[in-house]
Amino acid sequence: MPDANATHSDHQPANHPKVARGKTGVLLANLGTPDAYTYWPMRRYLSQFLSDKRVIDYPSWKWQPILQGIILSKRPFSSGKAYESIWNHDIGESPLLTITKNQTAKIADTMNEAFGDQIMVDFCMRYGNPSTESKVRAMVAAGCERVLFFPLYPQYGGATTATANDEFFRAMMKEKWQPAVRTVPAYYDDAGYIEALAQSIEQAYGALEAKPEILVVSYHGMPVRYLEEGDPYHCHCQKNTRLLKERMGWDDTQIITTFQSQFGPEEWLQPYTVEEVARLAREDGKKRIAVIAPAFSADCIETLEEINEEIKESFEDAGGEEFTYIPCLNDDDAHILALSNIIKNNLKGWLG
Repeated sequence: MPDANATHSDHQPANHPKVARGKTGVLLANLGTPDAYTYWPMRRYLSQFLSDKRVIDYPSWKWQPILQGIILSKRPFSSGKAYESIWNHDIGESPLLTITKNQTAKIADTMNEAFGDQIMVDFCMRYGNPSTESKVRAMVAAGCERVLFFPLYPQYGGATTATANDEFFRAMMKEKWQPAVRTVPAYYDDAGYIEALAQSIEQAYGALEAKPEILVVSYHGMPVRYLEEGDPYHCHCQKNTRLLKERMGWDDTQIITTFQSQFGPEEWLQPYTVEEVARLAREDGKKRIAVIAPAFSADCIETLEEINEEIKESFEDAGGEEFTYIPCLNDDDAHILALSNIIKNNLKGWLG
């Protein structure tokens, strides 16, 4: 009769390579960050990001000369200035990296309370550092027989969720002994996530002397062509806003969906946030608006610089008076609870 308490190493010869086994890994993934806002780190980061076929799907022979020549000669300077304006100078890193570290630490505490030392929680970035490959390697080396990969994008998008998964599976291709793996699907309609968003709005509104006349729910944009080719991102965004509106008990006059961060000559999802906030002030006479960005799980260049500087300026230049940016959920307790519950649900059958 086999010993039920036998370990993996009980029957190995003395000269067998030492192998750590028995853990389950949870690997959180976000978009990424440059290592610094100076020219060469920015160029490396932008080259990696803009060379991703999920992000820019033009033929390489056509796109790479433009990217490596014209774009990467100039854009690292302008993007570097934008990053410098939001940089966490005290510790020398971007806010996205700081926030993701904090999220990971809090989720790890929650998971350890639930599962003890059976679980290992870490994070990686799709572009820049820490790389997905390095973190997969570390989890395998630590003895993770199972890995749950969690792209921190509430709405599925080919240029976000899919490319994160691609990089994760590429890293798995390099492992001699692959762990069993699962990926977490989009969670835009998760009740805990919607509740966390709603609470953040209620807290922000409660701190204001005058309530905003309308909430602009700004999502990262994408080319309309991607929607026509089957990407569900636009549908996920629209349902996300609808669920949020229903939770808040609002009607259509109190909330609107828009899209930001257009790039290149193609038509992107509309209305464009930067144009819509100006229209709200100029044509609809809105003097007070709030903006929230549910597509981002952590504040980053697109929220701290684009929304809170460029889009705010567009609103004020058109006659708007009070602009309120509602921060991303970041490491807020309600957000950590929602993410932790999603992880626990996806670990069923492995742990718990």
